[in-house]
Amino acid sequence: MRLGLHLGYWGAGPPRGAQESLRRAEDLGFDSAWTAETYGSDCLTPLAWWGASTGRITLGTNVLQMSARTPTATAMAAMTLDHLSGGRFVLGLGVSGPQVVEGWYGQPYPRPLARTREYVGIVRRVLAREERVTNHGEHYPLPHPGGTGLGTPLRSTVHPLRPDLPIHLAAEGPRNVALAAEIADGWLPLFFSPRLDGFYREALAEGFARPGARRTSADFRVAATVPVVVDDDVERAADRIRPMLALYVGGMGARDTNFHRDVFARLGHEAACERIQDLFLEGRREEAAAAVPTAMVEDTALIGPPAKVREELCRWEETVVDTLIVRAGPRGLARIAEVVGG
Repeated sequence: MRLGLHLGYWGAGPPRGAQESLRRAEDLGFDSAWTAETYGSDCLTPLAWWGASTGRITLGTNVLQMSARTPTATAMAAMTLDHLSGGRFVLGLGVSGPQVVEGWYGQPYPRPLARTREYVGIVRRVLAREERVTNHGEHYPLPHPGGTGLGTPLRSTVHPLRPDLPIHLAAEGPRNVALAAEIADGWLPLFFSPRLDGFYREALAEGFARPGARRTSADFRVAATVPVVVDDDVERAADRIRPMLALYVGGMGARDTNFHRDVFARLGHEAACERIQDLFLEGRREEAAAAVPTAMVEDTALIGPPAKVREELCRWEETVVDTLIVRAGPRGLARIAEVVGG
């Protein structure tokens, strides 16, 4: 099981100690480091800035929101970072949700799977640099069919360092997971649980079986974001994670359209999800966090004393996941590496 570091997205400002954590992760032998974005900091600038101090670790976006950039702009950024990092960049993409896509980026949300397929196809054509890039799809037509009529098909001036630069997709529902297996090189689950491993294996298998699938289960990467809190007190460890779960289940999506909530509902936490969502949407965030059951935390995280964490890690090692992406400061990373990676 590989280890990755999640540097996340920013709150009100830059997180303290991020670059120190990244350097420490590389020293500890972590395989990868990842940045994210919501509707504040972007994911590319911090990755380039902090990543400039590293020399080995893989640098990835988890995730770059597709509606924030056209496919060609994303391909440009990917080629640029891949050159600057010496071939260490992984492009992690995600559609986000309708609140962000339509409310922040002013883009339409419907048909996210079709948009993802078209988007990734254009990025790959830019990276291949075999011909001038055109696209006759519904979502990202190139050249633009309106305007002056002077749009010209173009080919990147930059020769990519790796025309097959890896693309990973963030996905939670079975149809999205199957799409990742079909068109991508890896999957980035946010709330993975070993209890649903069979469910996800079926979705992945469907994608691998489609005509033209890029990968098989043997060479497809699955890097899951997994909170790890090593603490002799299980409840105290769970308390570190409850606010985050309350935010995603209660507030990262509308009442009837919340993909994160759906994951926990599939795990059997439907009643708890309803309670958390009600409290969160009423502005009672502390109560919403307190309503997150410890069992719900333990489904998607590794928490507790070292012996408990090591024992539960065995369940993860039997799943499709090959990388645990964790988040911690320099001291915490050393402890995680000792317990999980050792």
